[in-house]
Amino acid sequence: MGHRAEPEHTHPDEVPVQTALAALADPVRLRLVRELAGAADWERSCGTFDVPVGKAALSHHFAVLRAAGLLEQRDQGRGRVNRLRRAEFDARFPGLLTLVLREEIAGA
Repeated sequence: MGHRAEPEHTHPDEVPVQTALAALADPVRLRLVRELAGAADWERSCGTFDVPVGKAALSHHFAVLRAAGLLEQRDQGRGRVNRLRRAEFDARFPGLLTLVLREEIAGA
């Protein structure tokens, strides 16, 4: 069996604000970010998120979050684990993630 390609990451410093906002505007991606915000770095593997989408759609959502500088992933064993790039993203867009997470919790 072939080895899958390492995930590509975009540093938050290279992300336009429109890209960040578009990534956070999707309810599934927002849920992924919320769940990651409550977890330790590298604690959550891709299959552990409670989202109503299939594997292909979930892979797409993770790719969008990586491209927006919100997510870092690495392969671990047979799975892939995730880290919210909170410090880097907050440095690029101060307060945005805090506001989005607060709004989502208030609206839940």
